[in-house]
Amino acid sequence: MAKYLFNQEAVANLKLGDTAILERLVDFESAREAHSQKAHAKKDKRMTLGEAVATFVQDGDIITDSGFAYVRTPQQAFYEVIRQGKKNLQMIGAPNTNQSFFIFYGCVSYSHNSYTGAEMRGIDRIFDRALKAKKTTILSEWSHGGIAQGFKAAQLGSPGILSKQMLGSDLVRYNPYLKVIQHPLKENKEAVVFVPALYPDVSFIHCHAADKYGNAYIYGPAINDLAIATAARKVIITAEEIVPENNIRYNKQGQIIPFFYADAVVEMPFGALPGSMPGCYYWPRQWWEKCMRFACASEENAKAFLDEWIMGVKDQFEFVEKLGGAKWIAEARRQTKAAEGDNEDIDFSYEEYTLKHDSGLFY
Repeated sequence: MAKYLFNQEAVANLKLGDTAILERLVDFESAREAHSQKAHAKKDKRMTLGEAVATFVQDGDIITDSGFAYVRTPQQAFYEVIRQGKKNLQMIGAPNTNQSFFIFYGCVSYSHNSYTGAEMRGIDRIFDRALKAKKTTILSEWSHGGIAQGFKAAQLGSPGILSKQMLGSDLVRYNPYLKVIQHPLKENKEAVVFVPALYPDVSFIHCHAADKYGNAYIYGPAINDLAIATAARKVIITAEEIVPENNIRYNKQGQIIPFFYADAVVEMPFGALPGSMPGCYYWPRQWWEKCMRFACASEENAKAFLDEWIMGVKDQFEFVEKLGGAKWIAEARRQTKAAEGDNEDIDFSYEEYTLKHDSGLFY
C-alpha cells in the first residue's frame, strides 16, 4: 500500500510511474530520526570540502539550493559534488541553472523544478536540452514562495501549511505534493493549497563566518536558509572564514544558524563564486554572460566551458586565478561595496561578453 496519497492529476501530467521516488522528501518519520541522532554536544566539526562531500553526500540523496539564485549560493561546494561523481541525486532548484551543471555530468537524475536562467544574462538552454533528452525527470514544479513554505513547515514542526500560493497557475497540476482543499473555516467555497513539510537529505549553506562547532553567521537576508538548516537531514556549513565562538556569540548581529544543526564545517573563502557574496565580492558578470551565450549554445560548447571551470580546477582558489586573481578580487570587493551604497566612486560599466570579442578576462 502506498505510504502517501499524492496528487494523481500531477502524477499523470508528469508521467511518473512509481511514486515511491517522491516519498523521502516528505517523510517526516525518517527526518525526525535523522535529526534525533545529531549530537547536541559541542564538537569540532571542521573538515575539508572533499571530506564533507565524501562523508555526507550519498548517491540518491535529495539536495537543495541555499542562498538565492547566485547570491551566497554554495557553488564551489556543488562543483566538488560533481567532481566526486555522485549519482542519482534529486535536486530542488531555485533557479534550475544550479542543477544544470549536475545534470550535464550525470549527477542529478530528478529535478524539483523552478525556473531556468541567470536573471538578465539569459535562458539556460543546457537544462532545456537535458530535459528534452530525458537526462533528468521533473518530479515537481514549484514557485519560490511555495517551496519556501514547505521548508518553513518543516522548521515549525508542522505537517504542512495552508496557502494561496500557486493557485493562480497550473503549478498545482504539475506538483504531486500539493493538494487543493476547501478552506476549513469558511462556509462559502474557497480553495486553499496544502503545502507539505519538506525534508531534503543534505544542504550546503554558505555563510559569512562560522566557528568550529557549526554556529554560522549570515550577513543580510537568510532567504530560506534558517528553515532549510532545521529541515535537512544533513547540513554542511561552508564559510568565508572560521572565527572563534565568542566572535559569533558577541559580535555578530544578524542571522545565526545554531551549531547543533551542522554536521560539518568547511572554511571556504570565495565559496560562493561564480556568484556574489554580500559584503565580500560581487559576481563576475562576464562569466555568466559567457555561460549563457557561449556554453548554452551547444553541447560541445557546454562541455568545453564546464570542463574548464568545474573539472579543470581543483578548488576555489584556482577558480579565482582564472577569473583574474588579485585584480579581480580588488574590483569585486569595490563593486559589492558600491552595490550596497558604501562606495559611490565606481563605474559599474564593463566590457560586455560577446562571442565575437572574447578577451578571456572576467573583470
